[in-house]
Amino acid sequence: MKILLICENYYPHYGGAEILFKNLAEGFAKKGIKTTVVTHQLKKTCKRENINGVEVHRVNSFYSRYIFSFVSIIKVVQLARENDIIQTTTFNGAFPAWIAAKLTRKPIVLTVHEVWQGKWQEITGFPRWKSKIHEFLESLIYRLSFDKYFCVSEATKKDLLANTSIPISSAEKISVISNGLDYDFWNKKNVEKQKIKEIREKYSLTDSDGKKGKDSNGKTGKNTKIFFSWGRPGASKGFEYLIQAMPAVVEKYPDTILLLMFGSKEKYPQKYAELVKLVQEKNTLISSSFNHLNINHIHILESQPYPELRGKVAAADAIVVPSISEGFGYAAREAMALEKPVIVSDAGSLPEVVGGKHWIFQKKNSKDLAEKMFLAAQEKWNFSEPKKFTWEECVEGYVKVYESL
Repeated sequence: MKILLICENYYPHYGGAEILFKNLAEGFAKKGIKTTVVTHQLKKTCKRENINGVEVHRVNSFYSRYIFSFVSIIKVVQLARENDIIQTTTFNGAFPAWIAAKLTRKPIVLTVHEVWQGKWQEITGFPRWKSKIHEFLESLIYRLSFDKYFCVSEATKKDLLANTSIPISSAEKISVISNGLDYDFWNKKNVEKQKIKEIREKYSLTDSDGKKGKDSNGKTGKNTKIFFSWGRPGASKGFEYLIQAMPAVVEKYPDTILLLMFGSKEKYPQKYAELVKLVQEKNTLISSSFNHLNINHIHILESQPYPELRGKVAAADAIVVPSISEGFGYAAREAMALEKPVIVSDAGSLPEVVGGKHWIFQKKNSKDLAEKMFLAAQEKWNFSEPKKFTWEECVEGYVKVYESL
């Protein structure tokens, strides 16, 4: 069996869809299945290379994933003739993949991460006219017919079936296969205790002279509660609601700080600038109203590679995922794998996958989020048995469907 994967972004670009496709492609290759990827060429990348047994073809589309939808068609059609199954996802790779499947009469499978139909304005805050344009473009993908649909969660499947623009004759065309997680990497045993100590000491409360704040027992920096949240600063991630919650949290629990890490900020310059400004405003408010030490309680950290990110997650007291929409929820699952308590919104798949020590708050509700952070500061948690999602199960699920086609 030979598999052709079409996705506008691929390694070294990282996001939920890219993590899935990289692990699928390399998982197929380990099984001896010839796997080829077609993607748009990123800066400083080769046009063609072999990565861990996967043939990667990068199409020059002037570094635009939107242009990729059209200039990649010839390359995709050529490679489709040499492969048995075409796999794509609900972004800019869907159109060229569908064209190639029809021209070469090859089965085509679509992975659906999130369905935003009817929710564009709510999630993004776009003007009505702009939201309508994006909804129309998304609907064009769903109007295409695919042989099989993979959804990364039950929540995504529910949204897909509710979308009247999708020509699915029956629910039998849809399979729910959760993305996997690298549990060997996201294991607290792999984080040095000294590293955790260094991170906590670095971000323990200090005043403007660099002196450590003291708790009610006079112990220096020992009582600091660290909340951590990370991800791309996209509209769907809801970071502004977490930032807005912090003044209320600090008023009640002055030894609380929030660490934020934004990845791919160059792709979201306007939203990133808005978040930076909001952080500055809330830090000023906190300092003038509640904080006698004149220190910042909200810190924006530079994006770091996964080993350093893992250390930050392990050093935090709790992880917050304030998403407005979430198809899979990598951040929550990564934190859970490290056995960290999590506070997640009720958006998309998050209530479906959350486990361990946790709280769920109403999305876009900073007051409710603050209430849950109060409970976390008191070490009060709900608990449910954590769920596990492995890449081995994910890859095997895809292969079984491919074989049936």
